[in-house]
Amino acid sequence: MHDFNRNLDRSLVRPVAIGYDTVIPDDIETGIVRFAVNTSLPSDIVNNILQLNMRGAITDSARFVVNTTVGLGGFFDPASEMGMPAGTNTDFGQTLHVWGAKEGPYIELPLLGPSTQRDTYGIFVDVFSNPLTYVVPSPENLALTGSGVAAGLSRRSRFSDTIDAILYESADSYAQSRSIYLQNRRFELGGTEGGVYDDPYDPYDDGATPAPTLEDPYDQ
Repeated sequence: MHDFNRNLDRSLVRPVAIGYDTVIPDDIETGIVRFAVNTSLPSDIVNNILQLNMRGAITDSARFVVNTTVGLGGFFDPASEMGMPAGTNTDFGQTLHVWGAKEGPYIELPLLGPSTQRDTYGIFVDVFSNPLTYVVPSPENLALTGSGVAAGLSRRSRFSDTIDAILYESADSYAQSRSIYLQNRRFELGGTEGGVYDDPYDPYDDGATPAPTLEDPYDQ
């Protein structure tokens, strides 16, 4: 599956992402990413409620209302300009973690890439957890999916150097991507599941160089 994803990235995803970033003006591209982030907030709100994180649910709700109204659906980000807290950027995989579900084995999903057994269940539930998918009529709701795909292409292009180094320049791209994903994911969850991932098959595990992280400039 890792080889399949790498070949798909090399032949399709990477060139399409670079072409998209080249053709679409930066301001429009940023607006689309902001729209995708804003329309994902209702799912974050649902997960915060399920995690009993009412503060996160309230701050995400306030951000969603402001950016949807004043920010014209989320294409602009007046909430950040007003000093409102950043979005919690949570998911059902994190909800399962809060509920005590174990991480499970590492899994690489087709097209979606690195995951774990718990996060795979979370991804499936998150497809149905956004209330907007039930409120926005068809075919207008296709804009939600389209903006998500466009945001993914934007991130693939902006992180191109880092991703290319992992997939095409590593001695073992599978071990490297697995180690980076699990380290980053466990850090997102508070480092409560073993801390730094100790990969017995990782050729880079010399105790000197930490795995690189992907800091998303669009992450609210």
